[in-house]
Parts: sequence; structure tokens; C-alpha cells
Amino acid sequence: MDHSHMDHSGMDMSAHRCNMNMLFTWNTQDLCIVFRWWHVSGTLSLIISLLAVVALGAAYEALRSASRRYETFVDKRQEELPNGSVTETTPFLWSGRNQVEVSKRAHVIKAVLYAVQSFYAFMLMLLFMTYNGWVMIAVTVGAFVGYLVFGNSTSATKDGACH
Repeated sequence: MDHSHMDHSGMDMSAHRCNMNMLFTWNTQDLCIVFRWWHVSGTLSLIISLLAVVALGAAYEALRSASRRYETFVDKRQEELPNGSVTETTPFLWSGRNQVEVSKRAHVIKAVLYAVQSFYAFMLMLLFMTYNGWVMIAVTVGAFVGYLVFGNSTSATKDGACH
């Protein structure tokens, strides 16, 4: 079929294509990491991308650490609040109602932190699922660095498969 009469001037034939692998590979030619705009075009962009992936993995551990610290803070704060019994030494504004309000607010904040962690974990999973060995190693190094820096008060075992 002859297509010589068709106008292809609006199409950019020099654009880089994203190589989507479904099998393990070390190939970085036309590698796009999660998004089409995150395109590896050479050695320098590969190194920068891998460093960014390491930073993202470490930042996930920082987020988990911040969530654990918040939960500890809330637990301590709830222990300090009166349990509903009002005495002469109880400040006027403190009552059992305040404890319930603090508990509800803390639960909403913890739910937001949990949702952000879940989203973040699935995004890291998508990075790993590029099936590119270099990206997989970068995700793993990021988890190592993040745990090394932020995981000093955490067990080395994971609770969930992805988050």
C-alpha cells in the first residue's frame, strides 16, 4: 500500500521511543523510568536517574521513620491527657472530650501518612518493575541507605509485601 501521498509533517520521527521490557534486562537504550518524560538518553542521564532512584528509596524510609515518630508522639501525648476524670488540678480546657478529639485528629493524620506510604511503596514497585537491572539495584541501594540512616529504631523485617 502506497502511503507517499500522506502528510506526516506533524509527526516527529526523531522522537525517542520508550522501551518497555517485560523480561529482565541490563539494556538502557530508550529506557523510560515510570514516565515518558523520564527518558534515559545517555550515560550521564542514567547516572543521574539511578541516583534519583536511590534518593527516592531512601526518602521512603525517611517517611516511614517520620510516621513511626508521629505515632510515638501521639501515644505519649495521649498518656499525658487526663482519662476523663476531672479533679481540682485538671486544667479547665482538659477533659475527656479533648482526649477523644486528639485521638480522632491523630487517627486522621495517621491514615493520611499510611495512604502516602502506600502510594509511595507502589511507585517504588513500579520503578522495580521496569525490569531493568540497574534500576532494580538502585531501588535496593536506596532501601539500604534509607534503613541505614533512618531505621535505627526499627526491626529489619517487613510487615507487608509492598508497604
